Amino acid sequence: MKYGMLVLPVQEARRIVDQIGKQTSIQFEDENTRDMRRPYRKHVQRIDEMERILRFVFEEINKLNGCQITKNKVSEFLQGDQNYSLDVVEAELSSLYKNFLKFKENNANLTNERNQAVEEAEVMALAKAILTGSGADVQVDEESFEASAKKPLVAGDELAAGRLGYLAGVVTKADEQRFARALWRASRGNTFTQFEPIKDPVTDPKTGAEVVKSVFVVYFQGASGSMQQKVLKVCQGFGVNMYSWPSSTGAASSRLNYLLRISEEKKSALEAYQNFMRSEIQELLAPSQENPNGNSKIEEWRLFSIKEKSIYNVLNLCAGDIALRVNVWYPAAAEKNIMALLQKLNEGAPQGAFLTPDKAATHSKPPTYIRTNEFTEGWQAVINEYGIPKYQEANPGLFTVVTFPFIFGMMYGDVGHGSLLFLFGCWLIMNSESLRYTQPAMFMGRYMVFSMGIFATFAGFLYNDCFSIGLPLFESRFVDIEGNGQFTPTYDIKNSGGPGPYPFGLDWAWAGATNELLFLNSMKMKLSVLFGVLQMTLGVVLRWGNAFFEKNLTDFICECVPMMIFLLCFFGWMDVMILYKWVHPIDNPPSIINSLICMAMGQQDDFPFWEGSVQLAQTLMMYTVCAVPVMLLPKPFVLLYQHNQAEKAKAKGDHELMQDEEAHHGGHGHGEEFEFGEIFIHQIIETIEFVLGTVSHTASYLRIWALSLAHQQLSMVFFQKTLTMGLEMPFPGNAIMIYFMFAAWFGVTLGVLLGMDVLECFLHTLRLHWVEFQSKFYKAEGLMFAPYDIKKLVTPTGDD
Repeated sequence: MKYGMLVLPVQEARRIVDQIGKQTSIQFEDENTRDMRRPYRKHVQRIDEMERILRFVFEEINKLNGCQITKNKVSEFLQGDQNYSLDVVEAELSSLYKNFLKFKENNANLTNERNQAVEEAEVMALAKAILTGSGADVQVDEESFEASAKKPLVAGDELAAGRLGYLAGVVTKADEQRFARALWRASRGNTFTQFEPIKDPVTDPKTGAEVVKSVFVVYFQGASGSMQQKVLKVCQGFGVNMYSWPSSTGAASSRLNYLLRISEEKKSALEAYQNFMRSEIQELLAPSQENPNGNSKIEEWRLFSIKEKSIYNVLNLCAGDIALRVNVWYPAAAEKNIMALLQKLNEGAPQGAFLTPDKAATHSKPPTYIRTNEFTEGWQAVINEYGIPKYQEANPGLFTVVTFPFIFGMMYGDVGHGSLLFLFGCWLIMNSESLRYTQPAMFMGRYMVFSMGIFATFAGFLYNDCFSIGLPLFESRFVDIEGNGQFTPTYDIKNSGGPGPYPFGLDWAWAGATNELLFLNSMKMKLSVLFGVLQMTLGVVLRWGNAFFEKNLTDFICECVPMMIFLLCFFGWMDVMILYKWVHPIDNPPSIINSLICMAMGQQDDFPFWEGSVQLAQTLMMYTVCAVPVMLLPKPFVLLYQHNQAEKAKAKGDHELMQDEEAHHGGHGHGEEFEFGEIFIHQIIETIEFVLGTVSHTASYLRIWALSLAHQQLSMVFFQKTLTMGLEMPFPGNAIMIYFMFAAWFGVTLGVLLGMDVLECFLHTLRLHWVEFQSKFYKAEGLMFAPYDIKKLVTPTGDD
């Protein structure tokens, strides 16, 4: 990365920043942090208002059915965005906003009028039913409960005589119970409320949402008086719509017919108005004349507003009046391209822009620029979620491209399931363009799924496991000579020059054997430890690389070397014993665990692997123990000596020597007061964390074996309880049930083994990389290089 100052003429600043955001990679620093001077805030405020109008217009368009906005044509927009002007777009949006406000007001008025007609028609229908008795007169000799329940609540003569008062209206279904309780309490139980639900929901004129309502009628003593006033106050408090109660059945019928006619007229008017709105909006939905191959006009305006706002936000970072200046970071490899672009943009301009590289040391922290492509960006995103690499620190992303899918494959190894995962990854790759903007997460992870499918299939061939069935790819190296189920190996088990073992992977004769689980557990457990120690060793090697690059001799001698000795002399020796036991047949093979216990406790090992192996193990254990104090003690005292030397140099005025010495402090005390106690405690913590962490991390890699075992056993159980049961049924039942059993097997395979188990293996693999691997070397204290990129800003992220 290089640091420099970019100078822009005020008149051409917007145009130059626009081209920089399209053709180069430059990160701008804020030059106005202290005084908070923002010379272009008025432009930003104007664009904020434009974005508010656009959000309003988008909401109104989305309310209309059949209006589809063309989006996601980012490249086409960037090719024709120079045809738009901020003043012109702002004026058109202001005019559009006024028209839409009138449209919305007219629509609300029409909807409100129709709602009133519909609600009053429901009131009239209920009034007609009550006043006519709704056919409820039941003639019986003795009044039963059924007859009493079917009688009208209030006789028509009582209502006509005015002995009862009544108020009617419409209330929302959600407030129905609260409204009834409020009336009961306000009248002290001297009112009765009848509710009748309205079948069709009513459209709210303000929000456009559908609301379920009910017609209510409140009965009370006396046609007027204090009771009526109490009921009216409750109705006003709930904001219900009140309607007049008809005086007779005839009045109710005539009013109902009139309201139904009015309701139909308003409905027709609303439909005609919405059709008119759709015709008016078609101009906004069609591509603009400035960019006929681009998005909808309204979407082009939205992207243009995002781009313009970002440009003026960048200009707000600049200082100066006549000429704007701003400090920038940019990749060293892109310097020639930046210079050529500025020279091209300066042609024909009275004043030109120029970039001045700063060769002096800068106080700001360099950002980390990581080049990625479509294959590696997903894996690098996984690393970045943990933390950003420090500038020029070893980046685990490159190794994760291989190690992550490999360890995932060890957990998930199955030819059948891995092939299905591989095919899904191929489908994602083939349909990547349709997923680029609609499903950005799946678009980024398509190669991750593809890689995990390949490695899972490869591990499946190694385990010789396909949907829990062994594949007879080659001739088995075991035979059942006597036919009693006792298989005898046909290859040279002593490794003395006879026939070799199974050519690739596990012999398929182990599938279904009574001791299959015992053998697979032993094999997968040891494989997990082997690759776990190998990956941790890689992490320590990368720590060496960081020390070499930073020229930090203190960290290399006091941390890197003893860490490698501790790791290899104990855990590396364990891996050697595993491999030796595999390739050297021993009549009475010793236990690796017992050998390690004897090695660590200093006990006599009576079962050596070979002559001299016990003495070698004791020597390695001595190195392992000696590595711990080397990690713990020297570094704090070396840093204390370097600090004292720097203080002496400072007292003599030798600032260059001081900076030279402080540059080798390994990150301790940079820009802070030197505290020997804090540094010593920090070193104790790091030593304990590495020593104990290496032991626990080695055990943690056994999760590879555990996940592989769980996957294999689940696959076997699902197969046996579905397809095997269907095949074992007598004919002709098996011919029918096999279809149902296959559907059940395939469904549970998709849901559990291709859904939950993939996620489980992914998360455990992620933990092995974040904790067990990256903790050996990765500090993740960097800042991501964030260049000004217009295409990235206007590209949908999936959260819109």
